[in-house]
Amino acid sequence: MATLRDIKRRIKAVKNTSQITKAMKMVAAAKLRKAQGRMLELRPYSDKIYEVLGNLSKAGDSEAHPLLLKRHPKTVEVVVFTSDRGLCGAFNSNIIKAAVSFVRELKAKELQVSINAVGRKARDYYKRRDIALRQVLTGISGKVNYQLARTIAGDIMENYTAETFDEVYLVYNEFKNVVSQQVKVVKLLPFEAGAPAAEPAAQPETVDYIFEPSAAGLYRVIIPKAVEIKVFRALLESQTSEEASRMTAMENASKNAEEMIQNMTLVANKVRQATITRELMDIVGGVEALKK
Repeated sequence: MATLRDIKRRIKAVKNTSQITKAMKMVAAAKLRKAQGRMLELRPYSDKIYEVLGNLSKAGDSEAHPLLLKRHPKTVEVVVFTSDRGLCGAFNSNIIKAAVSFVRELKAKELQVSINAVGRKARDYYKRRDIALRQVLTGISGKVNYQLARTIAGDIMENYTAETFDEVYLVYNEFKNVVSQQVKVVKLLPFEAGAPAAEPAAQPETVDYIFEPSAAGLYRVIIPKAVEIKVFRALLESQTSEEASRMTAMENASKNAEEMIQNMTLVANKVRQATITRELMDIVGGVEALKK
């Protein structure tokens, strides 16, 4: 059985850990508010650009841009969005499990799969399993911006146009609320202009558009922008979900630390009482011996 000194040492260590987890929870909460605000501001814009492209695709040539061309899939790129750091509950493990399951489905269809790892956790997972990574991007925690999304999307669009792969999918956590995030597997390319991110409540009537200068000219500007916005949304959704998961994990860790402190304090009191009782018994026994 542990001595009273050992128990007190453990209580002190758990208290120190509890202070750290509480501080990390406060930091994650502050980052969550900022990331959630940016994400909520982007969602309407992202949905609207898909709605506009959906309307344009009904009136224009759906093959007016190379990113709209559908090829018979032989090679598929899977972009996996994880975090650079841990201590965020099941955030990373849920994404990786979904990505592994999806890749398994693709390989069952005899498709070649390449991995694009965004985040250190995805990179480390695939490196430990000697799986080749076509592209790796790390060090992005707290540094998500539109330029980063443009860099990722630009590389993907360049390789898709060069027919390095025939389809591209994004795997990321979509933010629902602080305690709930949902893993999403979304097709990025070929770009499906007729499938907006959020279907409107009432379908508008089809409009006969007049294109100026041309449908191809509009697609040349809007479609790359829409791809960048889709990647940017995945980054923001992932960042917001990460901070929400970390805040929840640190809150649970703090509660567990408090329970451990209470339990160890109870054990320490019992040990102290047993020690005092034993010492009293020794004193009483010594007094009785002196009387004899």
